[in-house]
Amino acid sequence: MLAEKYADRIEKIFSKYPDKRSGIMDLLYLAQEEYGWLSEDTLREVAALCDVDPTQAHSIAGFYTMFSEKPKGTYWLQVCTDLPCALRGADQFYQELCAYLDVDDGGTTSDGLFTVEQVMCLAACDKAPMLQCNFHYYENLDMDIIKGLIEQWRAQAQQEAAE
Repeated sequence: MLAEKYADRIEKIFSKYPDKRSGIMDLLYLAQEEYGWLSEDTLREVAALCDVDPTQAHSIAGFYTMFSEKPKGTYWLQVCTDLPCALRGADQFYQELCAYLDVDDGGTTSDGLFTVEQVMCLAACDKAPMLQCNFHYYENLDMDIIKGLIEQWRAQAQQEAAE
């Protein structure tokens, strides 16, 4: 439970706002960081901490693309394919990335390491093709660069699994 494990951090979040409900997005981030995604139980947990109805937590989690209500791979790759990025090759890049990882649109690799999704606007149009991996930007990408990053992430996951 978040309340026990992160009591100090939650208190610090609440201290920034005039009421508990204002801290809901911060707590959703915390919950997703802890659990990897936002299940129904997690949304109820966050709602209870913020003294709001679970439907409010659900509506916020469903609106923002940075929150996931279904399990994701260890590395969550979000590729912007909005029009400005598409004009710079993002659609082709996305298709090649999915083919390289052998996943469908929105799919997760068989090893559970990578989930690949299209999103609209990550606010880096001039640096497309680009993607966000676990909330870190990687810009001006091509397949050679992303293949190197994927191998780096795979090696990191293997090292963490061995520890």
